[in-house]
Amino acid sequence: MAASMAAAESEKEVAELEPLEGRDLELEAEEEQEESEEAAGSAKKRVVPGIVYLGHIPPRFRPLHVRNLLSAYGEVGRVFFQPEGGFVRRKKKAAAASASGGKKRSKYSKDYTEGWVEFRDKRVAKRVAASLHNTPMGARRRSPFRYDLWNLKYLHRFTWSHLSEHLAFERQVRRQRLRAEVAQAKRETDFYLRSVERGKRFLAADGDPTRPNGSWTFAQRPTEQELRARKAARPGGRERARLANAQDQARSNRGLLARIFGAPPPSESMGDPMVVKDS
Repeated sequence: MAASMAAAESEKEVAELEPLEGRDLELEAEEEQEESEEAAGSAKKRVVPGIVYLGHIPPRFRPLHVRNLLSAYGEVGRVFFQPEGGFVRRKKKAAAASASGGKKRSKYSKDYTEGWVEFRDKRVAKRVAASLHNTPMGARRRSPFRYDLWNLKYLHRFTWSHLSEHLAFERQVRRQRLRAEVAQAKRETDFYLRSVERGKRFLAADGDPTRPNGSWTFAQRPTEQELRARKAARPGGRERARLANAQDQARSNRGLLARIFGAPPPSESMGDPMVVKDS
């Protein structure tokens, strides 16, 4: 009897312990499921950075200014401003120097053309770009940027690595353009120098009888005076020249006498060889 009673009591204790163990296993399973759900939720809510493009940057506006102004709306990460080109910078420096008269050091501020601002959360970046676009930059009345407007645009699916690649590509294109311009200028200079040397060799022509002293010679027809001088320089040329002058003078005198006395000109009288008078 005692043995049967002990067996019955042990069975009751086992029956009471089984539901407790089942409850512990269920609690452990629920805790594991909650932990997995929290891990999945944290993975789904992973923060993705977003980039906002700043199209207008007023003079004397620096990355520190944009960081201070936009940090009130969310956490700001990296900021990059594109500086002005070298040609524009040199023109501004020259204008500042001319305005100051060169007496003292001219004050020139380095300005920027465009910029990119990275927010830690892309949802904040979208909200900032949508709410601040075309609104005044400076909220205070004495702010130097009060009359400048924000020009913001959220860049969809744009990362900072894309910006780095874009800037590297622009630098490479700028270097290639500069190398091409330098090569073109060098070719033009070499062509000019070759032309100058060729001209010098052409004009020098040492020992060429047709171009004495390296000057050009032209074959020009002799004038009437030169022809007469050459004829007079020949033997007996002076006598022939004197007779020719006398004949020319006599012809002119005959024509003048014929006009005065009404006689036929010498050509007409010479045309009739004989005039026969009837007796």
